[in-house]
Amino acid sequence: MTGAKPRAYRTLLVERTGAVTTLVLNVPERKNAIGPTMVNELLYALEDVAEDDSQRVLILRGAGGCFCAGGDLKQLSGKHTEELPPRGDYVDLLLAMQGFDKPVVAQVEGYAMGGGLGMVACCHLAVGAQSAILGTPEIRRGLFPMMILAVLRPLMPPRKLTQMALLGEKLSAAEAAEVGLLTEVVPDVDLAERVRSLAEQLAKLSPVALSMGLAAMLETRGMPMAEALPNLRARLFTLLGTEDAQEGLRAFFEKREPVFKGR
Repeated sequence: MTGAKPRAYRTLLVERTGAVTTLVLNVPERKNAIGPTMVNELLYALEDVAEDDSQRVLILRGAGGCFCAGGDLKQLSGKHTEELPPRGDYVDLLLAMQGFDKPVVAQVEGYAMGGGLGMVACCHLAVGAQSAILGTPEIRRGLFPMMILAVLRPLMPPRKLTQMALLGEKLSAAEAAEVGLLTEVVPDVDLAERVRSLAEQLAKLSPVALSMGLAAMLETRGMPMAEALPNLRARLFTLLGTEDAQEGLRAFFEKREPVFKGR
């Protein structure tokens, strides 16, 4: 399927350049705090990108120099006021992002707190500006970063995660990279260019290989090696039977760049 459906979003902007879609969290006056409306619109936007064969990579960023300051405390009631019918809640969003079969790159600047940090953790790659701050401040409001524990745990050392959650700590971009929350850190002025470069590199690769590889990484995470290796071997044999794999091998022997069609 190709061609995205036009949506009248209240909290998102959708930008498309070639094979790359950028979803912009667009409530800058509230530092892009995430509430039920934004969650619902993100679920629709993710579905649209997933179904659009012309789009191969997704970038997620925030407007106004901030990624996402966390949950919108004014919307904790969970009531939906948007025109789009409800698709799910924050748990559904994390699951959709975890299972997304196209590469997702987070462009992190300003704050990425609480629920915003959970979204960063679900992205396949996360590039942070040097000035970015990431953290879990919920405990300071008598709350706890419950749901995002599930997506932070595979990335972070257990002791550091416990410390951050219990004390409501904030990490610099460099510290976040050290504990696995960011893929890399770049100067603020280079952030957009670096993310775009990564997205363009990914867009040139085989969509089939990327999709199957992302699924394999997710589904074998934590699986005992005796189970994981046969599972991965079977997936490789399946991948070898695709047109993209055959094109890649031909291009290698013919000493040219492959042309992947996603089949």
